Amino acid sequence: MKLKIKLRNILSVKIHKIVLLLLALCIYNTAYGQNQRISVYGNNQSLQKVFEQIEEQTQLSITYNQTRLDVNRKIKGNFVDKELSFVMDALLKNTGFTCRYEAEHIVITPVEQKKEKAAAGQATQMKKITGKVTGVTGEPLIGANVLAVGGKQATITNLEGEFSLEVSDNSKLQVTYIGYLPQEVSTNGKTHFVIQLKEDSQLMDEVVVVGFGTQKKINLTGAVTAVNIQETLGDRPITNVTAALQGVVPGLKIEGTTGTPGDNLSYNIRGTTSINGGGPLVLVNNVPMDINMIDPQDIESVSVLKDAASAAIYGARAAFGVILITTKQGKKDMAPKFNYNNNFSFSKALELPQKAGPLESILAYKEMGWPNDTYVDGKNILQWETYIRDYMANPSQYPNGYVFDEDGNLFLMRENDMFADMMDNYGFMQNHSFSVSGGSSRTNYRIGLGYTNEDGILITDKDRYERANLSSFLSVEVNKWLTTQLDIRYANSTQNKVEQGGRNGIWGSAMQLPSYQNISPYEEDGIIYPAETSATYIRYGEPRIVKKTDLRALGRIIISPLKNLKITGEYTYNRVTNYNRMYVNQYKYIGMNFTGVLNNTENTRYALTQGFTNYNAINIFANYDFSIGNHHISVMGGFNQEENHAESQWTERKDVLLSNLPSISGATGTTTATDTFNEYALRGLFYRVNYSYKDRYMLEANGRYDGTSRFPKNNRFGFFPSFSAGWRISEEPFMTATRDVLSNFKFRASWGSIGNQIILLADGSPDNYPYIPEMAPGLTNWLVDGQRPTTLSTPPMVSSAFTWEKVYTLDFGVDFGFFDNRLNGTFDWYRRDTKGMLAPGMDLPWVVGVAAAKQNAANLKTYGWELELNWRDRIKDFNYRIGFNLYDSQSEITKFNNETNLLGTYRKGQKIGEIWGYVTDRFYREDDFNADGTLKEGIPIPKGVGKVYPGDILYKNFDDDASTIWSGKGTADDPGDQRIIGNSTPRFHYGINAGLSWKGFDLSVFLRGVGKRDFWRTDQIAWPTGTWGSLFKETLDFWTPEHTDAYFPRVYANNGVNTASNRWKQTKYLANAAYLKLQNITLSYTLPKTWAKQICFDEVKVFFSGENLHTWDHLPEGLESDMLSKGAWEYPFMKKFSLGFNVTF
Repeated sequence: MKLKIKLRNILSVKIHKIVLLLLALCIYNTAYGQNQRISVYGNNQSLQKVFEQIEEQTQLSITYNQTRLDVNRKIKGNFVDKELSFVMDALLKNTGFTCRYEAEHIVITPVEQKKEKAAAGQATQMKKITGKVTGVTGEPLIGANVLAVGGKQATITNLEGEFSLEVSDNSKLQVTYIGYLPQEVSTNGKTHFVIQLKEDSQLMDEVVVVGFGTQKKINLTGAVTAVNIQETLGDRPITNVTAALQGVVPGLKIEGTTGTPGDNLSYNIRGTTSINGGGPLVLVNNVPMDINMIDPQDIESVSVLKDAASAAIYGARAAFGVILITTKQGKKDMAPKFNYNNNFSFSKALELPQKAGPLESILAYKEMGWPNDTYVDGKNILQWETYIRDYMANPSQYPNGYVFDEDGNLFLMRENDMFADMMDNYGFMQNHSFSVSGGSSRTNYRIGLGYTNEDGILITDKDRYERANLSSFLSVEVNKWLTTQLDIRYANSTQNKVEQGGRNGIWGSAMQLPSYQNISPYEEDGIIYPAETSATYIRYGEPRIVKKTDLRALGRIIISPLKNLKITGEYTYNRVTNYNRMYVNQYKYIGMNFTGVLNNTENTRYALTQGFTNYNAINIFANYDFSIGNHHISVMGGFNQEENHAESQWTERKDVLLSNLPSISGATGTTTATDTFNEYALRGLFYRVNYSYKDRYMLEANGRYDGTSRFPKNNRFGFFPSFSAGWRISEEPFMTATRDVLSNFKFRASWGSIGNQIILLADGSPDNYPYIPEMAPGLTNWLVDGQRPTTLSTPPMVSSAFTWEKVYTLDFGVDFGFFDNRLNGTFDWYRRDTKGMLAPGMDLPWVVGVAAAKQNAANLKTYGWELELNWRDRIKDFNYRIGFNLYDSQSEITKFNNETNLLGTYRKGQKIGEIWGYVTDRFYREDDFNADGTLKEGIPIPKGVGKVYPGDILYKNFDDDASTIWSGKGTADDPGDQRIIGNSTPRFHYGINAGLSWKGFDLSVFLRGVGKRDFWRTDQIAWPTGTWGSLFKETLDFWTPEHTDAYFPRVYANNGVNTASNRWKQTKYLANAAYLKLQNITLSYTLPKTWAKQICFDEVKVFFSGENLHTWDHLPEGLESDMLSKGAWEYPFMKKFSLGFNVTF
């Protein structure tokens, strides 16, 4: 904890510096009113654009009559460091208008001649009017401009949307509000008004980022989901964007198997992809990048392309979908805008297993029929029970929590919490993000800094994650036809992972060591040694240190030589470096029997891995848009080339001399070293053609001619087209009568193909040379002249004909909106066929000596559906929303070379994830046996089991052999008594996202879950144990002669006798892994702008958030569904509570 306190002290100093910086900047920007100095640039821009510049710099809103003042007039001059009043007078000179300055407004009114004013004073009678301005759904519009046409009277609406104004009796009012059409209202004969503004559809059209461009959402014909990144990310205590996307996008499955700080999440789009692996392509501003190295605060938008029609344009690596991330870039004609936000969170383990106490454990040993403890020195169970009961009654008599009897036998009695011993009270994480953005009439820029530091829950500071981000973007419009852009990003991360431990790592040790394990130091030979605990492994062991840097520079040139024609050229250079350090030291601790044990019986060793990857990419593409009447056509075509070169070196040396400064040169033992290098290249031509008629009928064609270096030369290129169409039936004339209810209704259909060129190695990395036979070097197991000779392995057979896996996707979808799109959603049904997967193409005689060559000989189909619903509405000041998404998918092998249909390998007709096992009938009972202990006729026995006993598992018999439970020939055609008893593929993923807002307060709630999943557990909590000392409360309900209605079967000492057959895969102990998780609750408050300005900010928001708060499931405490594949041996998921603030100035 000492180091953590130091870190927090440093943190507080940093915060003080930040606050001082903000105050300094605040003081610098406090000049309000007409005397403040500004710089605005005409550059032949409209008066309206110049007004926007003034509003950005002064934070004053400019109110004027849109129908009388010519705001389209071009302004040629520039005003540099001039007083606001001087600039406004110059802009309004000779226009017939003047202005006055109010608290937060500049009100522009016509200049009145004296005579007209006098006459008006005699002839015009003034009156006071009141009113309320609302939106389409009746919500009040705060800050709407209300102006008397032809007069100087003007005001804005208050927090209730209400206004009051003195006007002439027959005047007209003009009401304007951003995002709504202006409206004029006559005041003749009325003094109170309720004015409802209509939305400006041109401003409300949502634009979605797609491959090499953008499209209006209403015109999309592919399966694309655009993520509202502000609602999704919000103020959650997360370190990467994948955590924010979890459960949000239908069809996008994101899961993690450990809570270790800095560990990455895995992600997948629309189910199983290929038996050779493959996942979605992640692009940041059109270029591949590690999604875990991006600062979430830099992200502007996220789009997920899920079908071939939308992803085909990216070619070889986009076979299974694309995640497009666009980063923030600043805006033109905007004064510098600063933003700082932070997030401080405290974490605790969400769930931990509950161990049986010492007395519970000993009583369980007795019930298991063990005369002596088999875990530590065979001590007498009854004697041990006596000691424990005496200790519980008189703990002061046993201050050490253990005792040696007269024969020197050790008895442990005190209950110790292994998990509490290895963890701090809480973990701590901090996120900071600072950015400045802005622009002139021809430039826009943004610079961002991000810092993340997560200190884990373990004692010491050895489990932590740290990342720093720097991003910069600059766009310069050189002239009307040329724009240049530069996007540079740098990220640096360091992860410290505590992995070493005596029994399956530190978490495995904490699981296996029983609750009575001693945790106090013990003296041996005059030296005090620590006890065998996970805390000892953490304190004395060394963490693995993993460092990564990611530098990316993207240069872009945009040329517009003709109207509607835009040519873009991009070059990207990306360099990633990796550093992995591991030091296995040596220390001594006291084992369970109180004798000294070395953690590492081998010599100390130090291993270092270093590597780098250089990536180069060129994109050149052109867009041409034109319209002919109601017909709109867009054509895009381009060229892409990518090259990747990677190298790494691994070195290990034993016998390290200095444990506090381990190094390769600081060791004296044997050195082992190896290195690797690889490279690949991609090249492709791509196109997209869009056609729409009245935004009602839409057609789109995409295609790519792609080549990869990962296949033999004659099979490297392929052409992959796709087509899609849409029909907005809601825009048909015959649907006019429904428009009050039906806002939007569009049918979509798409078909396409993409090639998959990714073949994974055993370690999960892509194989860049699958077509080259490898002869791996190695050492023999025998000696020649005292040395082990080097040998080369027999190369495998490689087919010269194998090529792309081809992925075909068929998608039918519908987009809909009701009640002015307050209710909207999408539904998709899809089928994806992965054909020509690489697999053994034929069975070869064993005398050949090598496996059959892989060929494009297997097929897989995945099919499923996705549903998304959203409702948004407003009642006065109360806004609310709720979103729901649900999706499901299944995958099936449709072709594979397995003529005998053997179980345990792929076969035609196999559902991915299916679990074969036995159907549990009941326990064997006493009346199942004859007097001599043999089974009565008709009661079957598991094959290979010599004798069963009461309390063993009795399985149902389906085979013709009524006396034996067996697996038949182990094929799908003859499985014996086995049946498909479940499926481990998660089904019916869902997410629920709700939000409320009222007068600056915002509350959001996010839940996610899985509706159906089966899992066969093999973790330690799955069964009562017979060899390890640790017992868990979940496993104490086992069969005994006195307890025959137990949940678990009888237990045998040392896992002997019929333990194996009792634990065959079966229906009774198949876990239900469905769950519902309360992922996040966030409460925030945004100060009114008038309050924020008083403390020198444009916007101030404070928030409190809870992450990963609770899980409702059917699993034992301490085990989560996402963690099942790792058992209970991993770092638990963390429950986090955070607070922070966000300021803009």
